[in-house]
Amino acid sequence: MKIAFLGSRGIPARYSGFETFYEQLAVRLAQRGHQVTVYNRSHFIKDIRGSYQGVRIVRLPSLATKHLDTLTHTALSSLHALFQGYDITYYCIVGNSPLVWLPRMGGAKSLLNVDGQDWAREKWSGFARWYQRQCEWIAPHTASVLIADSHVIRERYQERYQAQTLFVPYGANIPNVEGRRTLDQWGLQPRDYILYVGRLVPENAIDLLIRAFRGLRTSKKLVIVGDAPFADDYKASLQALADDRVIFTGYAFGQEYAELSSQAYLYVQPSAIDGTRPAILDQMGFGNAILIRNSPANQEVVGDYGASFGGENVTLSLTNTLQDLIDHPDKVAILRRSIITRVQRYYNWEWITDFYEDLFQRMKKGRVPDDYDAFILKHYQAVKP
Repeated sequence: MKIAFLGSRGIPARYSGFETFYEQLAVRLAQRGHQVTVYNRSHFIKDIRGSYQGVRIVRLPSLATKHLDTLTHTALSSLHALFQGYDITYYCIVGNSPLVWLPRMGGAKSLLNVDGQDWAREKWSGFARWYQRQCEWIAPHTASVLIADSHVIRERYQERYQAQTLFVPYGANIPNVEGRRTLDQWGLQPRDYILYVGRLVPENAIDLLIRAFRGLRTSKKLVIVGDAPFADDYKASLQALADDRVIFTGYAFGQEYAELSSQAYLYVQPSAIDGTRPAILDQMGFGNAILIRNSPANQEVVGDYGASFGGENVTLSLTNTLQDLIDHPDKVAILRRSIITRVQRYYNWEWITDFYEDLFQRMKKGRVPDDYDAFILKHYQAVKP
């Protein structure tokens, strides 16, 4: 099949969960013999040209501003895709929904991964927030198939828009990591730091994590991996809030990311935005103990295999939960040992690639199968643990 992935910043992954998802799925599909294309933003990924691990790369420009970067790049990509003879075009980000119909004019089937409630992110206000909400309504009318990465999002589209979506989770790798050069660079010791990974934007609630961490009785560090464009004020506020135990590494990818992830004491996800957080799955794959804010989407991913916090005084709850886990390393060790089972039995990238390959073939023939849960039950006799 000829398959294209549009709407993200591109691969290799150097920004967020969508880019990680595209890289993992696109490379695997290419290895299976499909002709796979990913559209990259030329201003963001400058060093990858032509191809990446068997995936064709098309580099196109955009208006690199906060509100127009994604939309203008996706528009150019969609116009290019219209004349490429693709069988399948896969879009991410609900804000791209007004453009998803374009490749369908050339005979392609289009999927749109709607992610979470994008309009609820604090970076959007005014017209931009209104636009994101309208795109949720538009999405079912422009895509051949809508993809929801959590059951929470699937239920939201059913209840609010009477729209059918297919549930498909992201996957998690189980890497074998050696080395500690990155730890030495930042003056860190194995299992002596708490980790957060993600964009430094308000909806990810890193300020909540820092405030809670400041109240801890511990010599452990807090390592914050990530960055974000167009968020300078928020990043400055985080720096001002942090004490000398907090380390901001900026972006980390590849070996640096793997070393920081595999040797943390535990990983914390303070955000409550609906939708699957791919960083949680990454950390599960690294065998980290996971502490999540108790939103429905976070709990869906981690289940009984992690710790959680929440309540009316969320800062106090996070402080108390972190202190308990720091004071009781035996609890952390149990969480660390159990989390890999959840990855192997459900969030398995090979199974997810099998599902998408089957889905794309069925879409070409005008048929759509049941969602991921039904697929793995049928093919692997597996159920969600």
